[in-house]
Amino acid sequence: MADDVDVTHPAAGPDSVLELHPMRDEDGDIRPEFVARISRAVQGGDATFLREIVAELHEADLGNLIEALDPDERPRLVELTGADFDFSALNEVDDTVREEILEELEPETVAEGVRELELDDAVELLEGLDQEDQEEILEKLPPSERDALERSLLYPENSAGRRMQSEFIAVPPDWTVGQAIDYMRDTPDLPDRFYEIYAVDADKHWQGAVSLDTLLRARRPVPLADLIEEDRRRVSALEDLEEVARMFGKYNLVAAPVVDTTNRLVGVITIDDVVDVIEEEADEDLKALGGVSSQEELSDTVWTIARARFNWLLVNLATAFLASSVLGVFQEQLQGMVALAVLAPIVASQGGNATTQTMTIAVRALATRELSAANAARVIMRELLVGVINGFAFAVITGIAAVLWFKVPGLGIVIGLAMICNLVAAALGGILIPLALNKLGRDPAVASSPFVTTVTDIVGFFSFLTIATLWFGLK
Repeated sequence: MADDVDVTHPAAGPDSVLELHPMRDEDGDIRPEFVARISRAVQGGDATFLREIVAELHEADLGNLIEALDPDERPRLVELTGADFDFSALNEVDDTVREEILEELEPETVAEGVRELELDDAVELLEGLDQEDQEEILEKLPPSERDALERSLLYPENSAGRRMQSEFIAVPPDWTVGQAIDYMRDTPDLPDRFYEIYAVDADKHWQGAVSLDTLLRARRPVPLADLIEEDRRRVSALEDLEEVARMFGKYNLVAAPVVDTTNRLVGVITIDDVVDVIEEEADEDLKALGGVSSQEELSDTVWTIARARFNWLLVNLATAFLASSVLGVFQEQLQGMVALAVLAPIVASQGGNATTQTMTIAVRALATRELSAANAARVIMRELLVGVINGFAFAVITGIAAVLWFKVPGLGIVIGLAMICNLVAAALGGILIPLALNKLGRDPAVASSPFVTTVTDIVGFFSFLTIATLWFGLK
């Protein structure tokens, strides 16, 4: 849609204002002209148009729009749209963007937005703020809502208690199916979506669960006690979210009740919460493998990113000097045969690539608990054999290339033997180092990379130059 179309009241035309100002193009990307139109509306204070836009956008799309706007326009958009702004959209943006917006808004405005959110979304919105800002916002809430939020914020970070929803359906186990159905029909204040109901005693202690499909297939006089799954998998409020996500994946769960240390039902976790956890964990692991802080966001400033990456680069520089020191030991041999200086980095580089492949698989398997003491020996042997096979294959390839390049037949044998040594070392280093770090209680995703690349660089340089020295009799 052309950018010069300027209709702020869709009632006179199409049914939807987004028909006049489509947000995304055919590839699903945000249209620059749409962002420009919203930007002009924010700068011009066109609250009517902006309210119509945000009322039609899904929270995820609204989050994308917020990130596309200039920083000073973001809080202004929230203020102009008032009660029509869905604060859950702030959970769809980078942490840095969210914190900048919340800092610019009045506590009363944030408190009103928080009141419209489910407990888990409200906790996610507030937990990134410092204690003083949290308290200032919480003071603006009614006592009952404030107490619920404060209780959730007391749970450890990354625990099930932080991500659970406090709204669920709990009924006495001595009810019948008919009573439970009538209760759900007649009670207005129920969760928007639910997949099962829970049976609890008078003190809210967990008794079991009844899935909705089971409930609706049963006749009204049937006691709930006959339908209850007493062994239904449930989650401790203190359990780590990564463990919860793993349980959902393993047992194909859609929802799971959350209980406290006394087995009282305190909440429920649903699959949409778990999907967010899985995405966050995958994002953290991927960044860790690249030596990037899990807190780094696209919206961060240049100085913030440079400072965060500096320490990791400094560690890698130290390991690079360590690997290069091996070349200093063979200084005379390198001067006597220039081809060695040309080919040595090839051996080291190929080992680095191979060990990165093995390390990636090992770190991911450790994170998902697929790799454990029970199968570690088999996996180590598998990776060793892979290293041997690829080592021989690339020994032939690099050996032929070296002979054709430098016209020295023995050079092909030397680089071939070094390639086998380094790819075997890469396979062992890529699996053993993450296993060792995991055993020591360190995150293998964070700490493995500099160690394994240093091993392959040292082994690559040392094996190639040592074999060359022995083969050619260099001094």
